[in-house]
Amino acid sequence: MTTVPLRILHPRHGIHEPTSGTPARVAGSVRRTTTIDMLRPEGFGGPLHLVARGRDLRTADARPGSDGAGGTAAGAEVLGEAMVHAVVDFTAGRELRQITSDPARPALAGLIGYSVAAGFRARLDEADPAVAAEEDLLYLLLDDLPGAALVSGHAYSAAAQDARETGTPAIPPMRQGDYRYVTDLCAGFATGGTIMNEVEAFGRSPVVTGPVAPSLERPGDPLAWHDTPPLPPRGMRRARRVDVRLDGSAARAHVDALFRDSYVLPEGVATVIHEYTVTAEVDTATSTFLSCEATPRALPFVECPAAAASATRLAGMPLAGLRPFVRRTFLGTSTCTHLNDTLRVLEDVQALLGPLRAG
Repeated sequence: MTTVPLRILHPRHGIHEPTSGTPARVAGSVRRTTTIDMLRPEGFGGPLHLVARGRDLRTADARPGSDGAGGTAAGAEVLGEAMVHAVVDFTAGRELRQITSDPARPALAGLIGYSVAAGFRARLDEADPAVAAEEDLLYLLLDDLPGAALVSGHAYSAAAQDARETGTPAIPPMRQGDYRYVTDLCAGFATGGTIMNEVEAFGRSPVVTGPVAPSLERPGDPLAWHDTPPLPPRGMRRARRVDVRLDGSAARAHVDALFRDSYVLPEGVATVIHEYTVTAEVDTATSTFLSCEATPRALPFVECPAAAASATRLAGMPLAGLRPFVRRTFLGTSTCTHLNDTLRVLEDVQALLGPLRAG
């Protein structure tokens, strides 16, 4: 049994109600799962490794007499898999040093030398204009790299705080100006909120103290997620799950999604930094959202959960073009950068509907 270390939680921490486990795969559904592991095998003086994996899995229609809950009774088919390994110089502006992918995309070499931060997605579109259409699952992993690189800074900040408190050797400094605290960027960075008050007082953001992370495994279903190796201490993981199924008339698609960023404490216990669940209904004839709701499960500070209401703005919006629409219009303190990324992922529901319509 894992022993949970005693920790002092930040007095203004956000909601701590993470989900446990994963829903059963439903007969006649498609599940997309992705993870991005944020690793520093050479310590904080070495590069950041972003190891991204993804899989699309179709659970077949239930056979007569089956329970229709997925798994062996209904059968499953892997529709696609993808992998990206990016090596990033985190302390030098998150500069990309190496990148490989499966399926291979030689044009990605054009991203080397650029920052895996603001502007990365535009450079991706320039370097490989066809990747979004030709490698839908791979594109999601590539599109998610900037967010993962940013969030990986939590491990850096936590290690730096530990060094200050224990007197252990300091970790290498980041290049001046690498991290900017943008006032009113989102709910968490609101003027007068927890983060901006501490930045003003101490010159740095408070370190998130998230809840212990329940496992996302589903006992009895080894196909619930793609293979994910265990994380080392101070490792981080960004995990996404999107389930899509049609209703009986095929007129509507039901979407159930999960997003979680986790961090492993030095003692080996995983904690949740960010977590949302999202449910949506889509009109399959017009490929537009009928409804969308987000539920905060674990967020850094008390200001953050208010952003969940922004998800309802997708009602009536088309799936096509969702990524640029959210980037362009979901701005300010009524939104959350991590929820925005999760909503942008829902554009991929279009592609996931294809195998369901094909039967």
